Amino acid sequence: MHDVVVIGAGLAGLRCAGLLAERGLDVVVIEAGDAVGGRQRTDLVDGFRLDRGFQVLNPAYPALRRSVDLDALAMGSFPVGVRVRTDDGIAELRHPVRHPLSIPATLRSGLVSGSDAVALARWAAPALVLPLSRLADGDVSLSDGWDAAGLRGPLRTAVLEPFLAGVLAEDRGATSNAFAQLLVRYFALGRPGLPAQGIAAVPAQLAARAGSAGAEIRLLSRAERISTSDEGVEVGVAGHDAVRAARIVIAVGADALADLTDLRRPATNGLQTWWFAVDEPPTRSALLTVDGRRRGSVVNTVVMSHTVPSYAPVGQHLVAATCLLPRDGDAPVEGEVRRHLGEIWGADVSDWALLRRDDIADALPAQPAPLRPARAPRHAERVYLAGDHRDTASIQGALASGERVAGAVLADTAS
Repeated sequence: MHDVVVIGAGLAGLRCAGLLAERGLDVVVIEAGDAVGGRQRTDLVDGFRLDRGFQVLNPAYPALRRSVDLDALAMGSFPVGVRVRTDDGIAELRHPVRHPLSIPATLRSGLVSGSDAVALARWAAPALVLPLSRLADGDVSLSDGWDAAGLRGPLRTAVLEPFLAGVLAEDRGATSNAFAQLLVRYFALGRPGLPAQGIAAVPAQLAARAGSAGAEIRLLSRAERISTSDEGVEVGVAGHDAVRAARIVIAVGADALADLTDLRRPATNGLQTWWFAVDEPPTRSALLTVDGRRRGSVVNTVVMSHTVPSYAPVGQHLVAATCLLPRDGDAPVEGEVRRHLGEIWGADVSDWALLRRDDIADALPAQPAPLRPARAPRHAERVYLAGDHRDTASIQGALASGERVAGAVLADTAS
């Protein structure tokens, strides 16, 4: 019998397993997929490196810095700013502190008025000085939070709303204001980017660390049932012998949680990403581009290979385009996406080669207001739950949840 069985080799499960193994526990991880990573996966397609949906890694996440060797990831960093398609052309807005020379161009864009700048500072400032627990006091929706701050002009409607739609996977402003403030703090402090080998390099590191500490990771092992007794837990595994352990950590995604527990399926938001191979990039800029006019389904698009050249073969470029994926209603289709991309880029995209379309129905747990505190790691006797649906909807939340569950398991084994 093992000390702990972890179901799910995503970020939360791997982080938890690694910490437990490092403390000398006998840990086995069972994963239904053919590789570790959960939603953080990368595939090679015709020489291009495609993540499973558009991903961004922020080195400012505290749990990420504790968990992996950031230098070993050889990250490429996106520029801190955004390109905006307007009726008058393209405007570029950059971080005013890091790029002070860009301020005159930002003011000339017509997207940022003095009152909007003050309102944005009024909204964002608390996140720079207050902990999340304080931000969450009296939490409201993001839309209401912006209203309260007096942020109503084009900086909101043409820049922030389309930009955050791709980050939050929703464009109704229903997300927790406190959570959005927290994300903006991380954007302000960090330089988001991607590893040279793709987002899968993060779980690969976590798996290697857990393995070196003695944890066993079994792939293609789908948990079918869980039973508990006074002696421990037993996990039925499709096509394999059952796994027995003293304790179990369920670290599956929101889509699988209800299959293994008595909990309801957590609400999620979906994203759709289109990957195109191009010979000539539509721009030399590496900035993320949004449509400030909001005239189509694409919420953001970017030339990935400008930031991470290893994402494309030499002499070619990789363009990503992300749309919201509605749970009810029709998903965007290729003709509409190409039409919108042509308008955003101001280019003929008809000959761009479509490499793949990723429909990620459960891209992120929904994070509505009011923001709930991190959920307790203990679900039942000998049973623990981990995942970003138990914390904040982010890589930070997944890793922090794994750490918190590991702490709870260690405390219980010591008692």
